[in-house]
Amino acid sequence: MPEQFEDLVVFQNARKLSKTIHRMTKFPKFRDDRDLAVQLRRAAISVMSNIGEGFERISPKEFGYFLNIAKGSCGEVRAQLYAVEDNNIETEENLEKLRLFCRTISGQFYKLRQYVVSKGDTAVQEDAATYNTRSD
Repeated sequence: MPEQFEDLVVFQNARKLSKTIHRMTKFPKFRDDRDLAVQLRRAAISVMSNIGEGFERISPKEFGYFLNIAKGSCGEVRAQLYAVEDNNIETEENLEKLRLFCRTISGQFYKLRQYVVSKGDTAVQEDAATYNTRSD
């Protein structure tokens, strides 16, 4: 397992997602729907926050639980992006890129959670978008 959650590719991607959402929601086009902007930001922050919180827990089972929550928050962001599209706040093309990025992150959560929960205390080593385990 990496020594810190910041080394996880899925955390780095979640951080990029959060930055992108924050930048997007700062523009005046969100002025008429501040609630949606705030909810999008909170959901995006929740994605990366739950990785950190889960990683710092003692057991792999708890880490897996928080990965599930983070994956759910990523789905929440994706769903809210449809509301942004439906209200003509952002272009469909930009939103589809963000939704694709969310799906990529969700896949990373799923794979990482499978290894964390199934391998218990064995280490997890990242290899691109897949996760391989190794015993030390």
